[in-house]
Amino acid sequence: MTITADDLDVRTRDVGVVSPGPLAPPADFGPTDRLEGWAATAVITALAAVTRFMSLGSPTDAGTPIFDEKHYAPQAWQLLHNYGVEDNPGFGLVVHPPAGKQLIAFGEALFGYTGIGWRFTAAIFGVLLVALVVRIVRRISRSTILGAIAGLLLIADGVSFVAARTALLDIFLTVFVVGAFGALMVDRDQVRERMHIALLEGRIAETPWGPRLGVRWWRFGAGVLLGCAIATKWSGLYFVVFFGLMTLGLDVAARRAYRVPRPWLGTLRRDLGPLAWVFGVIPPAIYLLSYTPWFASETAVNRYEAGQSIGERRWYQLPDALRSLWHYTYKAYDFHSGLTNSAGNHHPWESKPWTWPMSLRPVLYAIDNENVSGCGQASCVKAVMLIGTPAMWWLAVPVLLYAGWRAFVRHDWRYAVVLAGYCAGWLPWFADIDRQMYFFYAVVMAPFLVMGIALILGDILYAGTTRDPERRTLGVIVVCCYLALVITDFAWLFPILTGIPISQGTWDMEMWLPSWR
Repeated sequence: MTITADDLDVRTRDVGVVSPGPLAPPADFGPTDRLEGWAATAVITALAAVTRFMSLGSPTDAGTPIFDEKHYAPQAWQLLHNYGVEDNPGFGLVVHPPAGKQLIAFGEALFGYTGIGWRFTAAIFGVLLVALVVRIVRRISRSTILGAIAGLLLIADGVSFVAARTALLDIFLTVFVVGAFGALMVDRDQVRERMHIALLEGRIAETPWGPRLGVRWWRFGAGVLLGCAIATKWSGLYFVVFFGLMTLGLDVAARRAYRVPRPWLGTLRRDLGPLAWVFGVIPPAIYLLSYTPWFASETAVNRYEAGQSIGERRWYQLPDALRSLWHYTYKAYDFHSGLTNSAGNHHPWESKPWTWPMSLRPVLYAIDNENVSGCGQASCVKAVMLIGTPAMWWLAVPVLLYAGWRAFVRHDWRYAVVLAGYCAGWLPWFADIDRQMYFFYAVVMAPFLVMGIALILGDILYAGTTRDPERRTLGVIVVCCYLALVITDFAWLFPILTGIPISQGTWDMEMWLPSWR
């Protein structure tokens, strides 16, 4: 039987509901311009591929990796040639889980131990990140134009650009995190669609807790991606916590919007259990799965530590293989926890998290200023620096303040979820300020900053859509001028993002702040 709007109105009158507003949210469960959306995504992704793969193999340190590539590229190479296991004592302590290095090894398998080889997968992930941001912003804003704008902004972001062209782990962590975020945004729309169907079928108030929502495969996918994030760097754990709370909040909001009698209790009863399974079981399982070669190895570091340094197993303890992995993991954790300033560990390019939002202390990955040619002068400078495009990063504080106002005062869920992602990559680092830290930890913050800026540009662009055409025209001009400013800023920084030889005078002009030197 088909239930019409008139039937729904009669049913709500029968139960005596009185409301000055609509009885249900509009049936808006995602963008509808699919052809235009995929066309825009394809164009922006192709542009991202051109920028990320351009001269990917340069620069190198006399044919060897630069900066912390010197850790991950050779470790990935050994993974490739040693059945997926790192056991060379020359590497010292292995301090990160294996997933990111396994991905680097894929590129090395294709192109060998070269700059292109150890950076190839990072570049692929950098392109994928742009595509994800286009799709996510399009979905949460219901605007393909804003999705395309967000993609252009991310292409022109120096942090995301350099991260996609170097063999470090942060680009992999970022893509897994943003992918999980995107899956949860699709899950949010799917939940509301199912709630809407339940409302039309008269099942909303069958129990005080609202209807069951069935299997939520997109949330399951988010759990898998977060597991991949943890298997790349342990900081992925922060996103498990923040995203778990975020999706619970979205569930409460959905049940409230569809007038479930007890929305909070309904969320706890219907959603908390499956959420705990998805976020509490799947990520650890994926993490353990990434260690499959380690479990299968006879020579992996600390593989058979049980019965040696950690003693024999008692009946109530985990199996020996897991106890050995725990010992192996603890050694890595102990290494990280000991990298503190108070213990005398200092680095000329380290920074603290309060400097990250505005990119006040970037990281110099490589520099050569001796007998360098190619700039038309006797001696040139050739450098790669991880630095945020100032036209975006210097606006971080007002962007965060505006996003906070929209989220907490205007109850705009779009800004709330973007803030959740940004803060998950930033706030936890304040818990241990003494620890040695670097700006490349902020790579995962970059796409959420871009999303926030894109939403603000949307507010400007669509402010006068229906009432004031002149204001709409002004909004278009402002948005276009801002995009031009960002792209120009990125073009100006391009030589020090890619290692193009420049004169000493140009290098000095590139260094806008004393803290950049």
